[in-house]
Amino acid sequence: MDVLQDLGVQSYCFRGFKGNEKVAELVKECGLSKIELCAVHTDFTDDSVIDVYRNNGVDVVSIGVETFKGDEERETQLFEFAQKAGAKVIAADFAIDSVPAAFRTAEKLADQYDINLAIHNHGGRHWLGAAATLAQVFAKTNERIGLCLDTAWALDSGEDPIAMAETFASRLYGIHIKDFVFDQARKPEDVVCGQGNLDLDSLLQVMRNANFTGPTILEYEGDVDNPVPALKECVAAVEVAAA
Repeated sequence: MDVLQDLGVQSYCFRGFKGNEKVAELVKECGLSKIELCAVHTDFTDDSVIDVYRNNGVDVVSIGVETFKGDEERETQLFEFAQKAGAKVIAADFAIDSVPAAFRTAEKLADQYDINLAIHNHGGRHWLGAAATLAQVFAKTNERIGLCLDTAWALDSGEDPIAMAETFASRLYGIHIKDFVFDQARKPEDVVCGQGNLDLDSLLQVMRNANFTGPTILEYEGDVDNPVPALKECVAAVEVAAA
């Protein structure tokens, strides 16, 4: 099974470029044809954006990261956009003051649209950044709510991203492959994946063992004016690890 069948890039890497046609061009320059689209490039009320990417040879395989608060009208728009794009995953956050009610709304919409939500673990200061907290959330939600494992932010939380992938294998719906190094003050810096603290070979092995079929999204947030060279290195590193 090809664990990289939906290998793409997060549009936030191209936040220095606002036009979607230009972003699609940059995706292709990276040697990719799939994208996770974030709110920097659309507010998800305009589904014509999907055709901009398709017409330029790029598929929207996921969207996010979007915060869910139990606002059914707004959240329905997100699911409708994802459905029109053909995406099966929305990378998600939950506002802490909106749960557990927001979980129930999310589960309902996920069932209705047949699209899973994947919680993005955004670091040590994020309430959903710790594996122990995620385990409690998954114990109290149905299988429509799972994990979008961000490997770098797991490192930031003091977690082992490989262990998280193993622990939550049955709820692993998306992966952001991202790598950090840290200075003495623990300030993170993006590096090409596998060149920092991420054990890329072990991650890909866990993905194979889990028969992972979700979107594998590369993130490199350095070099805002020209991220393509580093992203090309990320593509090559992941493909070598997956071989």
